[in-house]
Amino acid sequence: MTTHQGSCHCGRVTFEFDGDVGIAIECNCSICRRKGALWHGTDNARFRLLTGESDLGVYRFGTQTASHYFCTTCGVSPFSHPRIAPAAWVVNLRCVDGVDLSKLKVFPFDGQNWEAAAQQFLHARAAG
Repeated sequence: MTTHQGSCHCGRVTFEFDGDVGIAIECNCSICRRKGALWHGTDNARFRLLTGESDLGVYRFGTQTASHYFCTTCGVSPFSHPRIAPAAWVVNLRCVDGVDLSKLKVFPFDGQNWEAAAQQFLHARAAG
């Protein structure tokens, strides 16, 4: 299993996670679309915030379920607790060192129609 490291732009917030990175989710909801994020999911056991906890801000909107973290110095959003799994993490692969974004299999998530997309996503995940 590979350990990946990432950061915000200014480097105050650094993190790492364990796992293979070959897929990403591109959400078209109002915030993800504006961020241009490519998300990769991981769990608490595989995610570690290394530095910058005091430099993090959090943004919540709508249902107040998702927590979108950002560096209060540079504004970059390196990770979130997603609405679909608020106890898990998604990391913005654009903030991870050494990931060749052109080689990722990118799956769209229709966050503009969140309820239907979440139901479809969870059903597909349960089916294997």
